[in-house]
Amino acid sequence: MQITDIKCYVLEHIAPEPNFRWRAGLPGAGDGTPPGEPTYSSIIKVETDEGIVGMSDGRGYATADLVRRRLKKYIGLDPLNTEKLWHEIWELDRLEEFQVHQLGMLDVACWDIKSRKANMPLYKMLGGYDAKIPAYASTVTWDTMDEYERHIKESRDIGFTSFKLHAWGDAKEDAKLSRNLRKWVGDDADLMFDGSAGWDYTTSLWFGRVLEEVNFLWYEEPMREFDLVSYAELCRSLDIPVLAAETCDGCHWNAATWIQYRALDMMRVSVGFKGGVTGAIKVAHLAESFGMRAQVHGGGIPNLHLCAAIPNNDYYEQLVIDTEQIAGLEASGPLSIVDGYITAPDEPGLQSHPDWNEIEKRAVLIV
Repeated sequence: MQITDIKCYVLEHIAPEPNFRWRAGLPGAGDGTPPGEPTYSSIIKVETDEGIVGMSDGRGYATADLVRRRLKKYIGLDPLNTEKLWHEIWELDRLEEFQVHQLGMLDVACWDIKSRKANMPLYKMLGGYDAKIPAYASTVTWDTMDEYERHIKESRDIGFTSFKLHAWGDAKEDAKLSRNLRKWVGDDADLMFDGSAGWDYTTSLWFGRVLEEVNFLWYEEPMREFDLVSYAELCRSLDIPVLAAETCDGCHWNAATWIQYRALDMMRVSVGFKGGVTGAIKVAHLAESFGMRAQVHGGGIPNLHLCAAIPNNDYYEQLVIDTEQIAGLEASGPLSIVDGYITAPDEPGLQSHPDWNEIEKRAVLIV
């Protein structure tokens, strides 16, 4: 099989009002484009001489520029050789310093082709562990304690038994919220807290001890992921497992450094942040070789297949936003949450493809 073309379609949208936010200091949904103004997404399409097409999502004009300057050179190569293509992109990263999601764009499209060629779901191609995965309700940041209580209980009522907080970034108020969460859902629920890298070491240490008091399962990214010495000291000082290395560059090489420094107890992994499917599976197996869990970050079909492929992940992460969205989770197509579980699709490919003729018509730029 050979790649015959690599195309990028840039699509224009009108930016909506953000429908959620994160902690103080972090923007919420969207890319920061003011509501009502145009914003841009992109789709990469990889065509082959056998008529099998792969795709992945990109980020507007920057993706088109990358396809034009760099990715066209891979026309003529075999898309099934995902390991070789991944290392080709990694070599380019030395010059480009790719934005982290760009590193895996071609890889995702080639695994899409590979899965379709084999007529197998991706998770089975990656080894296959368990297609049915428990999901946890991962909150956005709401304004009041009452909103947290209402939406947590709505999530519980449709079957969730595990919950993760994205809170306000005020350690004392977040501590009250964490204690309340344990009261709302009982002693048997698995609970997690995501600090979204908002604190220094001293605050992180104090707050970690609060989470230990109420028996949380993990403590996620309390500090920015540059100071490995502080992370190592935090792990040494706390009993609650520290989950980290979510956004750092360097794929499995950087993940290995975190392990060497004993700077985490659980590894974060995802298709988007770890160089596509190839990079993510390298990180997951690296963690496993050290007896460490690799908790998959974020939702979507590629990450769902990753969850189903590896033995050392506990949950699928499902964002919960508002009453209407929570009520609709049981009827969300291949990403439906039923009785607190999600099931990886058995169809080949990573996602449904659009009508390419319509994409051609809609695109404001085609490379």
